[in-house]
This record gives sequence, C-alpha cells and structure tokens, in this order.
Amino acid sequence: MTDALKRLSDEGVAIWLDDLSRQRITSGNLAELIDQQHVVGVTTNPSIFQKAISEGHGYDQQLADLAARKVTVDEAIRMITTADVRDAADILRPVFDATDGQDGRVSIEVDPRLAHNTAATIAEAKQLAWLVDRPNTLIKIPATKAGLPAITEVIGLGISVNVTLIFSLERYRAVMDAYLAGLEKARERGLDISLIHSVASFFVSRVDSEIDKRLDAVGTEEAKALKGKAALANARLAYEAYEEVFSSERWAALDKAQGNKQRPLWASTGVKDPAYKDTLYVVDLVAPGTVNTMPEATMEATADHGEVTGDTVRGTYEQSRAELAAVAKLGISYDDVVQLLEDEGVEKFEASWNDLLKSTEAELERLAPSEA
Repeated sequence: MTDALKRLSDEGVAIWLDDLSRQRITSGNLAELIDQQHVVGVTTNPSIFQKAISEGHGYDQQLADLAARKVTVDEAIRMITTADVRDAADILRPVFDATDGQDGRVSIEVDPRLAHNTAATIAEAKQLAWLVDRPNTLIKIPATKAGLPAITEVIGLGISVNVTLIFSLERYRAVMDAYLAGLEKARERGLDISLIHSVASFFVSRVDSEIDKRLDAVGTEEAKALKGKAALANARLAYEAYEEVFSSERWAALDKAQGNKQRPLWASTGVKDPAYKDTLYVVDLVAPGTVNTMPEATMEATADHGEVTGDTVRGTYEQSRAELAAVAKLGISYDDVVQLLEDEGVEKFEASWNDLLKSTEAELERLAPSEA
C-alpha cells in the first residue's frame, strides 16, 4: 500500500466516501476508514440507500418497529435514512470540530421526485435538517433550474448545502451565484455566515461515458484520440471558474464577513471504462480546496497504486479549452450532452427512489406483526 491518500490530503483534497450503510456504521468500518484512510466526509444518494436497505438484515429491527406503528413507506424511508446520517455525523463529529466545520460532513438528498419543484425542495431541505439535527449535515439539492432558487433560500436560512448533479460550466457558475446570493440573504437576516458551508458536486465520469460514445460514432482517428479527455477538461475548467468567482469583489465582501468558499467536489469518480486507469478521476484532478468523493473501490485503488504528483489542474486550462473545442468541432454538442446527463441523473435517482419505496414497502409487509 502506498500512502497516496495521505499525499492527496496534503495537496488540499478532502477525501469523502461515496457510500453509507448501517453495516458500515455498526461494524466500526466507517470509524476505521476515518482513522486509517484519511476519510473526512461521507456522501449518500438514493441509489446508495436503495442498495443498503435491500441487502442484508441491518434494518430489520427498525423496519419491524415502523411496521408495528403502521407508518407510511415515505415516512419509513426518512426515519431509516436520517438515522444512518445522524449516526455517521456523530462518528465524524471529531473531524468536524478539528477542521472548524469544513469537513466531518455527511450529505443527505432531498426526495429526487421534487427536483423540478422549488417550493417543495425548500420545504424538504428544512425538514431534513430538522430531522437529522446535526450541525455537520449537508442537505443535497440538485442543480436543476428549479433547484437554483431553492439553494439560495436554503443557504439563506443558515442550512449548509451540497449542490448535486452539476455537469455544465454554465450551470456551475449559476450554482456559485446561487450560493453567494444565499450567503448575502443570510447576512441580511443577521445570521452568522461563518457557520454555513457548501460544496458543489461536479460530476465527472458520466461526461466521458456520453462523449466517448459519440466519439466512437464519429469513428475517425481524430475522434478516437479525444476519448477520455472531455471529463477532465470539463472539471478542470470548473476549477478555473471557481478560482475566478472566489477572487471576485462580490466574494471579498462575504469573505470579510467570515463566509466560507463553496468547495468544488468531484463526484462520479469511479471509472466506467476499463481501458482507463482506475484512479484517473482522482490523481488527474488534484487541486487545493477540493473534495473528491469516491466509491470504496476507487479509494482502495488510489491507496494501492495511485500516483499523486501534486496539482494536476492549475496550468491545464488552455489545453482543456482546446480539447473541448476539438470535441465540438466534430459535431458533438456540449450543451446537448450536459442537458442529457442532467436529465438522466435526475431520472436515475428518481428510479432508485422508486425502487427504494418498493423494497421498503415489501420489508414493512414482511415484518408487520400479525393481527391478533
């Protein structure tokens, strides 16, 4: 084992685990990852919870209690998922305290069926923050058009947010704008903005999956030479946008009021194409002030053979622009790709949520007490 994960941390990359289950919590596995693998945060999503609840028997006792109370399936899911997030937040609390609230965070997502409903997203975010009731929680809100005003309002209420499903540079700038507007609103309300934190989850591997498919369809040598380059170029240019926004005069005023920068978080960092190195979206996206949330397999691969060679983002902007321009020149529309990926991302999480509803309903029925 190399100590690539430590080197990653030393370069200013916060390592978060993209997974959570009751088994991880009760077995001591999460505490072990924090202690030995430099893990300083956890992200969850509907797919992760669907997998956790449908496998094994870790939830049986709580499900049996919920079945006895005849709660709705929606309420059961919220009771189960917020319990896991609360417990994980408690395990990560020492990290939260040691990093002054920067890390030691656990994310939980608003119901993905609300992705295009601003008012419902705000209401759900407030409810989740109240239910988990831990200062080191991040409420995940998707970066849909309806999500943007919700982000501003929720941040403005003093609730920390993980903005998810960001694919395009234009949308990422809109997300940063929504965050700054939220901090300004919170400051106007007299809230202590030093207590508000946020990350912006910029998705990586799915960009290559979609653009590579279109490059294969073009089929020329020029197209093949561009495979595996678009996702990194896109993410690196996102970091350039981050540097620009958080060195602006608008930011300076919030910085003076002790506001926290909204860190870029690299999401979807598991490599989908076996032709690429399995640490690609980790070692090639090293930059200070970032978060990389990894599935455990990616984390293990990085620990085992990741080569962390310092900053691999700054200084690449011109090359990144040229690579995206070369893709566009082949007739592949960037705007079309990123819109498709956002739509698919929302649909996938909604499908996982519906699967979670079905499997939880089945478990509630299985464990329901027989009527006397």
